[in-house]
Amino acid sequence: MASTVVRLEARVRQLEADVRDLKARLLEVPESPWYRQILGTFADDPVFDEIVRLGRQLRAAERNRPQSKATARQRRKADS
Repeated sequence: MASTVVRLEARVRQLEADVRDLKARLLEVPESPWYRQILGTFADDPVFDEIVRLGRQLRAAERNRPQSKATARQRRKADS
């Protein structure tokens, strides 16, 4: 039983240290917003260009699709 208490105390000390570290990191102000830090990461990447093309194609298809009278969620609710 004593060894269990010792192990739990050690775990609590570690958790408290981790929480202190996380709180300190939350107080740090980044040099620039996250989106500025990744800006240009995918420049000239053919795979990313394909992802963007397919995303645009999907959104265009969704815009051109006729809207149904009820959403799938509303139909399920009505069926139950």
